[in-house]
Amino acid sequence: MKFKKLTFIALVLLVFFNCKNTVITKEKTSKTNTEEELYRPNFHFTPKKAWMNDPNGMFYYNGYYHLYFQYHPDSNVWGPMHWGHAISTDMITWSEQPIAIYPDELGTIFSGSAVVDISNSSGLGEVEKSIPIIAMYTNHKDFGNGKVKQVQSIAYSNDEGKTFKKYENNPVIDNDTIKDFRDPKITWDEDRHKWIMSLAAGDKIMFYDSKNLKNWNLLSEFKKDKNSKDGVWECPDLFKLPVKGTEEFKWVLFVSIGTGGPNGGSSTQYFVGDFDGTNFKIDKEFEKSLKENHNYWLDFGKDNYAGVSWSNARTKDGAKLMIGWMSNWDYAVKVPTETWRSAMTTPRKVALKKDDNGYRLISTPVQDLNKYRGTKFKKENIAVNGITKIIGSESIDLASTEINFNLNNLDDKSFTFKLSNKVNDTLLFGYSHAKKSFFIDRKKSGKIKFSEKFANKISYAPRTSTNKNLSGTILIDKTSIELFFDEGETVMTEIFFPNQPFSTFSIETKNRELLLDYIEINQLNIN
Repeated sequence: MKFKKLTFIALVLLVFFNCKNTVITKEKTSKTNTEEELYRPNFHFTPKKAWMNDPNGMFYYNGYYHLYFQYHPDSNVWGPMHWGHAISTDMITWSEQPIAIYPDELGTIFSGSAVVDISNSSGLGEVEKSIPIIAMYTNHKDFGNGKVKQVQSIAYSNDEGKTFKKYENNPVIDNDTIKDFRDPKITWDEDRHKWIMSLAAGDKIMFYDSKNLKNWNLLSEFKKDKNSKDGVWECPDLFKLPVKGTEEFKWVLFVSIGTGGPNGGSSTQYFVGDFDGTNFKIDKEFEKSLKENHNYWLDFGKDNYAGVSWSNARTKDGAKLMIGWMSNWDYAVKVPTETWRSAMTTPRKVALKKDDNGYRLISTPVQDLNKYRGTKFKKENIAVNGITKIIGSESIDLASTEINFNLNNLDDKSFTFKLSNKVNDTLLFGYSHAKKSFFIDRKKSGKIKFSEKFANKISYAPRTSTNKNLSGTILIDKTSIELFFDEGETVMTEIFFPNQPFSTFSIETKNRELLLDYIEINQLNIN
């Protein structure tokens, strides 16, 4: 009996120590930096799993912003495209929804757009029950041996974009001759009361119109010329904007290109002009300036592509709202995440201004981001000479921050902001007076060897403002930085993959003292 008691006690002790060891092991595992902890953004949309690229079909209706996106649910690299779907009430926190549109006999589902057909011009709405949402997209069919066919089709939703039914007479625009014939973007022409559609066709944009979203008529073409860069044209967007501080209106055309961006790879350029209901013509002043400097890029960083605007949504001052894919075709399929690949940019307000240098788009983060501000750090009149630490992770989480700053009398000074951690990863960004340019340097930012094109050179963006003072907004979210200089006149977006979270934020100048008028750092608390 005594032996049995001892045996029982030994078994209990064995179970206890095994359980304790299990707990210890689990605790050790939870402390390691997993891919999810290190790289899943806090306030940028990512799919729960698998591959994502271009934003598609964005519209606002009944209190919700809808974001559809190019999605390959079965892999973390590009493949047969579907339309993924997410919704938000403020464009900051997103709820991923079931896949909205699947491939069919006409092919996979490439990029496109969606509109709220308020008057039921399509006749596809359920009378007196719902306002239809009409999605237009490219069907892409690959026959092998380099032979593909791209046509335009539509689908309609009578449950506010949750589910779609394919139109029985697809395709609505057939095509047997043009290889790259895709990415339809619909806008409502309020001046002429008709739908306008922009379509990318290799080296040009083709414009169509329609009264019912089913029957489309070719209007005109806007061709590539010496002012534009190399690469196939993609993801166009045509819309009308007021010119800030005036009673003037201009039309803006976005064109994304897969190669030939200002710092290599994919990027988005824009043109300012007029649209008469048939033709888009570049404004003469804008065209002259375009020939002289080629500085008309929506974003000079390497990681903002295929950006398009939300339909049925404008700010009170008439500006448009847009979002882009936060990656680059040079390395998108190689970035060091496995569960998911890619994120979207922070949504942005896009407005148009005119000054002595002509017309220019300005982009700023949407104001809804402000409501997530938490802990605030603010410091004024900082004299910088050499390296000056501004703040560390003991005071604020640098992986989810909004930073606003102002420099008085920039003159001939240069400066470098620096994010760093304990394993010597560094991300450098700032202003070079010698180059009259802003820059981002991610050569030592952490994991970079996955692609030779990822960190092979420093990215630059010319400063176009002549203001002696320099203001800026910096958004940092684990693996991305978005820089909005001179109130959004110059924008840079880039991604990075540190081996540990950045823990120190500092500023450095060489040879010249710099006065940092103020810097304000806000913790962004987004679940």
